Amino acid sequence: MIVTSPSSFRRHLEGHWLSADSAALPKAVFLVEPADFRLSRQAARDNAYMDLTVGVNASTALDQHRHLTDQIAKCGIPVIRFPGRSDNPDDLFPNNVFATIPQRFIVGAMLHPERQREAQRADIRAFFTQLMNYPEIDLSGRDLVAELTGAMIIDRARRLGFCGITGRVDEAGCRAMHEAFELALTFRFDLRPEEYHTNVVMSVLASRALVICPDAFVDPDVPRAISEAFPDHVLELTRAEKEAFAGNCLALTFNDLFISTTAWRALSAEKRRIIENDWKFDVHAIELDEIEKAGGSLRCCIAEIF
Repeated sequence: MIVTSPSSFRRHLEGHWLSADSAALPKAVFLVEPADFRLSRQAARDNAYMDLTVGVNASTALDQHRHLTDQIAKCGIPVIRFPGRSDNPDDLFPNNVFATIPQRFIVGAMLHPERQREAQRADIRAFFTQLMNYPEIDLSGRDLVAELTGAMIIDRARRLGFCGITGRVDEAGCRAMHEAFELALTFRFDLRPEEYHTNVVMSVLASRALVICPDAFVDPDVPRAISEAFPDHVLELTRAEKEAFAGNCLALTFNDLFISTTAWRALSAEKRRIIENDWKFDVHAIELDEIEKAGGSLRCCIAEIF
């Protein structure tokens, strides 16, 4: 079921029919290394977090990315690392293109042609369909836009989706993702015009906590309603914290939270205390400032395998 108003969403929450009976955490992750790292002019058309005038260092971006994968592996989480391709400048952000639920592989429908080429990668498709024997749900050939977990934030345990409409997802795409991810309930809403992906403005952490920037939503009652789904476990971000990618974080275990160093430093001391002391997360702050010049951050780099 897809709802589009805070009142409808609240009614379903109050009905207490959503059950936390699905896996909240991935069993592994995969990443795609940056190759010949550079900024995408296509992505910059609707990504306000990019500045095409800044210089980038491909070697630094690769080093930072490899450090991220190494730190994930040190937590005991299996990591698969695919090579990047120089003609796909944004392929280091695979979570927008590829996603999974248990025993299913999903391919997104991307807005920009460069990213549409990513969706055709035969090696990544073969890994899931031939090696892991996951049936494939391919949204890429349909008349819609659906940039997967860039656009759709998921409380995996309750199969509860939050889809912010921007140029990177339309209503048909939201509906297709709701079905592909086998969600019980999806809340669809509008983000402000300057936003391009929902995963920059909010994150659900291990199905037990919420990080959210209320200023990023058209209707201020929407983030209030979303917050009610995570009582006593909500961290509200300021606009400045959101712009430092503090909402683009990811919990890969119930205890391990990954966030960029830029984002972690941007958070107030009290918010860092809540995450570490109240929520009991071990925080892994990873330097990704070179990669962040491409308009995404840590969460965008990690695709989960359920």
